[in-house]
Amino acid sequence: MRSPRSKEKTFVELSRRDLGKLAIATGATAAAGTAVGYSIGRPADAAATWQVTGTAVPALAGFDEQMKAFMQARGVTAGQVAVTYKGRLVLARGYSTSTALSVQPTSLFRIASLSKSFTAAAIVKLVQDGKLSLSTPVANILDITPASGLTRDPRWSKVTLWKVLQHLGGWDRDVSGDPNFKDATISRTLGVPLELKHADVIKYMAGQKLDFDPGTKYAYSNFGYLLAGRVIEKVSGLTYENYVKQKLLAPLKITRMSLGWSISRHSGETAYESQYSGRTVLDGSGKTVPAPYGSFSMRIQDANGGWIASAPDLVRWAKMFDAPSSVLNSTSLGRVWAKPSTGVNASGWYYGLGWQIRPVTGGTGRNTWHTGSMPGTYTLLVRTSGGLSWAALFNRRDDASGESYGDIDAAMWKAANGVKSWPTHDFFPKYFA
Repeated sequence: MRSPRSKEKTFVELSRRDLGKLAIATGATAAAGTAVGYSIGRPADAAATWQVTGTAVPALAGFDEQMKAFMQARGVTAGQVAVTYKGRLVLARGYSTSTALSVQPTSLFRIASLSKSFTAAAIVKLVQDGKLSLSTPVANILDITPASGLTRDPRWSKVTLWKVLQHLGGWDRDVSGDPNFKDATISRTLGVPLELKHADVIKYMAGQKLDFDPGTKYAYSNFGYLLAGRVIEKVSGLTYENYVKQKLLAPLKITRMSLGWSISRHSGETAYESQYSGRTVLDGSGKTVPAPYGSFSMRIQDANGGWIASAPDLVRWAKMFDAPSSVLNSTSLGRVWAKPSTGVNASGWYYGLGWQIRPVTGGTGRNTWHTGSMPGTYTLLVRTSGGLSWAALFNRRDDASGESYGDIDAAMWKAANGVKSWPTHDFFPKYFA
């Protein structure tokens, strides 16, 4: 099978090359590049403490092998994988290279930008229910009022929900930075305290010029999905989290997922690790904190990167996109996969609504995927045209090894291609009562 990315560049939230930007966005000092008090780990140590939970499936041992090699090479202490075949959950495993951690198949991880597919689906669900139109400008729904003395860019009238969800809205973080990580700048500019609220980010951005005419360019935008989350709240009358839980997750019996917290952890949630630190954005103290715990605000990230989930939760979610259902009907699924007006990659993939999409050449169907990346988190969710899906989750995205975390994509494809005979069992009833 062909990799969904085929080694093409993918757009992920706060990739390794963006670590320097983290210091600027959070107002961190030079200490942002220093290691904090976490053990990086070494392959020899990891081998001595390797722990695996969940039912072993000999026919799928290649997935265990790839996860073990990946984690031990990078000193990753917590990982998880789930695999479906023809709609059946055939593998669910938790992995640890630390005696201090016990990672179960149902342990919870921050999923970062995998959250975007839930936000996009929520918008599409509201459209399906006749409460929204994707052609409506966001400024017709939300209050986009700049700070005193500043003027709103007139191009806001062209920023529709279609454009926001397909990353065509007019914001380019490579040009003007990512406002979802500009906490200190926004606090100083508006004279508001930390921790920021969503309304603070919107007010700040209402006074900034757009980076390009909406609809003329693809540029990955966390801020666009922050706006989508507020649209969901305004139109539904529910909090963003409650709407997603009630309208999308409950019908699928996904009950473990929640929005994550910046410092505290939910019951069953793993710990996060990074070699970096940064200045806290949760208050004005200016103290240096481990990067995963307060150098960014999980509250601000909710609709673009704030969910926590297990790998089985994610592949169950992915299964929902295989066929029309009471959650999303065929028209809604068509909207999710619709090709944008611009932004199709030279190799043929594009960003739909919450998914990256590659039509399968010479056949029917599509490979769809998304990655997630934040300090302390690296995640991957893949759906293939051949009836396979998998999710791989980790509790770090950087370490002293210098190894790429994006390599997990090729590793999972290698494991899948090595399967001689797919099992007939289904673990979904075990994890979803």
